[in-house]
Amino acid sequence: MTEPGNVAVLGVGAMGSALIRGWLDSGCLTAAQIRAYDVAAPKLVALAAELGITALDSPAAAAGADLVVVAVKPADVAAALGQAIGDGPARPLVLSIAAGVTIASLEAAAPGCAVIRVMPNTPALVGAGASAYARGQLATAAQACWAHQLLSAVGLAVEVKESLLNAVTGLSGSGPAYAFVMLEALADGGVRCGLPRDVAQALAAQTLLGAAQLVLQSGDHPAVLKDRVASPAGTTIAGLAALEQHGFRAALIEAVTAATRRAAELG
Repeated sequence: MTEPGNVAVLGVGAMGSALIRGWLDSGCLTAAQIRAYDVAAPKLVALAAELGITALDSPAAAAGADLVVVAVKPADVAAALGQAIGDGPARPLVLSIAAGVTIASLEAAAPGCAVIRVMPNTPALVGAGASAYARGQLATAAQACWAHQLLSAVGLAVEVKESLLNAVTGLSGSGPAYAFVMLEALADGGVRCGLPRDVAQALAAQTLLGAAQLVLQSGDHPAVLKDRVASPAGTTIAGLAALEQHGFRAALIEAVTAATRRAAELG
């Protein structure tokens, strides 16, 4: 299976719905190819009406899908996946974005199915996601290629060892929230110094976007780019000194570490 077929998405929370929207916006899947289930029926019905996808009344209704995307809460994965796979001869590819749920657990819940475990993030909604994935024992190169194409359609996709996925969760999976807090704090600083709120927020957002693009496109180490901005006795080095004084680096490192630890606990 190397081309998109019928896709069933179990769970349309923040991440599940972001992937669906991203796939539709990118054109890599059509609404007719996507079926979805969620325990919150009103939310599912509203999403289906908005996007033109098919709403399912149970995970079991996902039978016959070529790809089953598991986006339910970790504690609900085994039950939902077991119903979606059923006892029939068809063995779909399983793509799981459930934090901390191991490939071994997924393969036990879906015997005979090829499994790919993924950690995406919500900027997939605007085509700027960051996803890492790991293959199970039965996943073929062609299936991994299809998964890579789907994830690349909504941003950056990289393949890693499963042992690294909890760290990916702590960094890029949870990372947008850290960036949003940083953006809000930068804007607050601008407001404190006299800028109108809308101007401060727009400048903060564009600054983070531009800095990230510069790292990705230049290939230079962030420290090199930082040093190019920080002239001797200038404004930037004064700001950087304040960040160091208040433990900015240590706080971000600990945030990633704490989220990684929690991802392991959820598994």
